[in-house]
Amino acid sequence: MSSKDLQSYVNSLLLSQYLRKPIIKSIIQSMQLPTSSTGLDLGCGIGLNTILLAEVLGPCGQVIGLDREEEMLLKARSLLSKSEVNERISLEKGDVGNLPFPDKSFDWACSIDCVGAIAVDPVPLLKEVIRVVKPGGQVFIIIWSSQSILPGFPLLEARLNASSAGIAPFAIGMAPEMHTMRALGWFKQAGFTDNRAQTFIRDICPPLKAEIIAAMTDLFNMRWGSIEKEVAPELWHDYQRLCRPDSPDFILKIPDYYAFFTYSVFSGRVQ
Repeated sequence: MSSKDLQSYVNSLLLSQYLRKPIIKSIIQSMQLPTSSTGLDLGCGIGLNTILLAEVLGPCGQVIGLDREEEMLLKARSLLSKSEVNERISLEKGDVGNLPFPDKSFDWACSIDCVGAIAVDPVPLLKEVIRVVKPGGQVFIIIWSSQSILPGFPLLEARLNASSAGIAPFAIGMAPEMHTMRALGWFKQAGFTDNRAQTFIRDICPPLKAEIIAAMTDLFNMRWGSIEKEVAPELWHDYQRLCRPDSPDFILKIPDYYAFFTYSVFSGRVQ
């Protein structure tokens, strides 16, 4: 990834956190992680959610953030240096499929938009996570699962969602078992017990602050901005008309705009 592309990606992550932070924090809190525990954040990226994990644990907890991209870890270190929980977080370079930790190193482990969101069979990854978590420890993955963000235009949104970007990380030709909504099966195959799933919702409604408008605009582009060749010209025209901030019909200008998106959490315990 070029430095320009990297910075653009980081900017999108920072923008998206205005949308994602409340819902992800609620999910983390629902996991009731032991306050004095040590946990592993798989695919931590620039550390935004690693910070949330450390905040929920409190002053006696420790979180290790793992990512395979050195560029992401460099950004994470810079971000963490400005955080009040910096001393309770450490970062390691490594791959989820070959974790650089001894057996039974952690009280729990989690993945937020990593396992299940990348084109890799999740079952072997979860089996490797089992190796480094203590018996009885909880493992959970949090994944973006749906959205309804073009109110009044359900047919257009359905057709945009049927594109390659709209169904990602699933792809045409993938086995049905690889779809993220089949994650309970992944946990069962990997050998977890007490497997559970729950979906959380984040509402977006007026008044829309400037940062929410910017984040929603970036979301429109992330979901559908690359699919021009996959849709009919009139659909692409309607997408641009509704989702570009310079358009007089920009959908976020609607006074009663309402939208939502969901994250689903799948969890299990190590035997």
